[in-house]
Amino acid sequence: MNQLKQPNKNHFLSIFKFDQLICLLVVTLIFFLDRYSKIKIINLQIDNGLIYINEFINFELVWNTGIGFGLLSSNSNIVYNSITAIIGIILIILILIILRSSFYEKLLFSLILGGALGNFYDRIVYFAVPDFIDIHYQRFHWFTFNIADIFITFGVLLLLFNELFLKNGKN
Repeated sequence: MNQLKQPNKNHFLSIFKFDQLICLLVVTLIFFLDRYSKIKIINLQIDNGLIYINEFINFELVWNTGIGFGLLSSNSNIVYNSITAIIGIILIILILIILRSSFYEKLLFSLILGGALGNFYDRIVYFAVPDFIDIHYQRFHWFTFNIADIFITFGVLLLLFNELFLKNGKN
């Protein structure tokens, strides 16, 4: 009877490791999808310049030294390196949050982490993030972005939705 009351530690560890494995796969997939898209666009843009898709979207390489949407762009090495260091700290915090979250939240944070690691890699290797997706209508152009930005935005929006609508219903 005493055996029935004790939780199965091996079962708990296998679920815990499964959650981590899934999140690692999500982060890795997003990172490499982002890397692949950026390498392709960089190679295409060297030869062709602007790639016209249709009247609403083009691929045009823009090197972003700031954060999202080109905010805080600067020619100063001190500003750039400070922002990069802050982003590195945020990535570490994000990993710690993932380790302590529920499985659903781990997945959402993994979307953000995968994209953020892709952009962080570019900051370290290229000293700028290659953005290339240009959505526009006539003369109005949205901020140029990349695949990593899509996953970061999608993850943040899903987290907000979760906090605003799903968690409130549980309390």
